Amino acid sequence: MDALLPPDMAKKAEDIGVRKAGMDAFSMFMLAVLAGAFIALGAVFATTAAAGTSGVVPYGVQRLIVGTVFSLGLILVVVGGAELFTGNSLIVMAWASRRISLAALLRNWAIVFVGNFAGSVGIAGLVYFSGHHEFGSGSVGLTALKIAQGKLQFGFLQAVCLGILCNLLVCLAVWLTFSARSTTDRILAIVPPIACFVAAGFEHSIANMYFVPVAWLIQCGASGMFWSTVSNSPADFADITWSAFLLKNLLPVTIGNIIGGGVLVGVIYWIIYLRTNHSAEPQ
Repeated sequence: MDALLPPDMAKKAEDIGVRKAGMDAFSMFMLAVLAGAFIALGAVFATTAAAGTSGVVPYGVQRLIVGTVFSLGLILVVVGGAELFTGNSLIVMAWASRRISLAALLRNWAIVFVGNFAGSVGIAGLVYFSGHHEFGSGSVGLTALKIAQGKLQFGFLQAVCLGILCNLLVCLAVWLTFSARSTTDRILAIVPPIACFVAAGFEHSIANMYFVPVAWLIQCGASGMFWSTVSNSPADFADITWSAFLLKNLLPVTIGNIIGGGVLVGVIYWIIYLRTNHSAEPQ
């Protein structure tokens, strides 16, 4: 069967938004925990793929590899079925059509955000206590530390802009899956936009809920043997703190993600394809 065309994709996005907003709180939260875990697993894959490549593989090639494997996270979310905060930015299309209330939209975002946090941090704890950071003669753990440290160096406005660019691509990936007729279609639609945002260094709030906490655990609890192996010390990564994560990264990146996905994808496509369907309805 032919793939859906954009006008039908917009109607499908609106219908999905109504269903998502109307889900009971417990199911919504549990599916959000799964999504956080799925994105974290993509981050584990990306960290492992990047380990030991610095100075060995050209920067662009390394970023392409990391971005491609990270797409596992959104594939698991879309194909496996889960509630991801960044993708749920597209629920604004149902709100703009007045099929759900603002309260229902914000309820979904709040529950899903908290659930995503729980799932991501849970995987971070499992990965740390598995000793995964010691694999590759410590290169996996050192890579995780460097990734997190880099994420905490952005200025507020820069982090917002990186968040906008990220979720523009994430929501475009989700948007493309609305045209799909098969699992293969969905996977092929997801990989290029996700690989692009990761390769380019854009910022995803839910992925960062894994990247920074796992690095914090390593920084606080890794053994002396680990630090000796990687020729570093905890002091080299002292700026990896919860306060820095929440205020310098998670807050601005989340704001940017909402703008990038909700406005630059959701609202724009609503204006193009759905605005005239509702302009004549009574206020």
